[in-house]
Amino acid sequence: MNKQKLQQPFSLNEQVTLQNHIVMSPMTTWSSHADQTVSNAEVTYYGARATSVGMVITGSSHVQENGVGFANELGVYADRFIPGLTKLARAIKAGDAKAVLQLNHAGNKALPQFISNHDVVSASPVTAPETPFAPAQTPRALTETEILQVVKDFGAATRRAIEAGFNGVEIHGAHGFLIQNFLSPHYNQRTDQWGGSLTNRLRFAMAVVDEVKRVAAEYADRSFIIGYRISLEEREADGLSLTDTEALIKQLITKKISYLHLSLGDALTDHEHNSEDTTPFIQRISKLVNHRIPLIAAGSFNSFARMEKGLASGLDLVAVGSALVAHPDLFSQVKLPLILSANGVDSIDLPKNMFEAIKRIGAFTFQFTE
Repeated sequence: MNKQKLQQPFSLNEQVTLQNHIVMSPMTTWSSHADQTVSNAEVTYYGARATSVGMVITGSSHVQENGVGFANELGVYADRFIPGLTKLARAIKAGDAKAVLQLNHAGNKALPQFISNHDVVSASPVTAPETPFAPAQTPRALTETEILQVVKDFGAATRRAIEAGFNGVEIHGAHGFLIQNFLSPHYNQRTDQWGGSLTNRLRFAMAVVDEVKRVAAEYADRSFIIGYRISLEEREADGLSLTDTEALIKQLITKKISYLHLSLGDALTDHEHNSEDTTPFIQRISKLVNHRIPLIAAGSFNSFARMEKGLASGLDLVAVGSALVAHPDLFSQVKLPLILSANGVDSIDLPKNMFEAIKRIGAFTFQFTE
């Protein structure tokens, strides 16, 4: 497969050029220390993969103590995390990739066992279904004062990322976590300025973006990257719709963020559910964005052919996940399908906790082909 375009540099903006068109997709490692600081295993894992990509987006780091979505997840809600994050940013940048820290609050998917008083919060007290990572639970609705504090804490986390040497942050607005909780008409039943109309449901996301931008303008230079990750719709009948998401995207474009990141299952074929229109999302969103901001998508980019097709379909960058887990050096001469095993994790610098988590959720085989 001709990998020429994939390997060409890409200008994210006037100040930032990536070494190629591939991004390491944000994936939870389950490998931070028990106190949520960066482990040496994580530093090694990310550093080993940085040479293959133009930008590394870390797995989620929670901006508040009660925002943790995974066991052994990175914390970024206090200054004590800065030394470890500095090591992580340095390892990524040593591979000539841009280092981007993903910022998140898990909302109704937070893990109560890691939260003081088991206080799980969201936009409204609407029960969230069980997931492979979190129990079914009914969160407490945030007060307006608490909402404003969450917004400030996204900003404080951005300041810590800057102090640690990251090139940017990605706001995690996908996967049914807190920001999406506020966007969703199903999970947001509020009657104040933070809920009800689409304008009100967009308010929290826009407040977070504004605060992150404000902090970046104060503490970083113009090259600082601010990305935003989205899920395009929810499956609940009254859940987040593509129409809602398109309104969000239009707002994000006006905010002049650095990139928009679509989280998909199969980036080349996923389309609106319960609709006769089977146009792939990436084509629809590419048309909407119309080159006003760079567009990234993640979703089964497990071959160079699929990556090139993604670029030809309107993407500016492709986000690669499982293929990089299995093959830290994507461009090495020899490529074989890899079955992950406990005996092989050291050879690919895969944290053992991450391997065990992959095994628990049944993802045993990672394949990468030409």
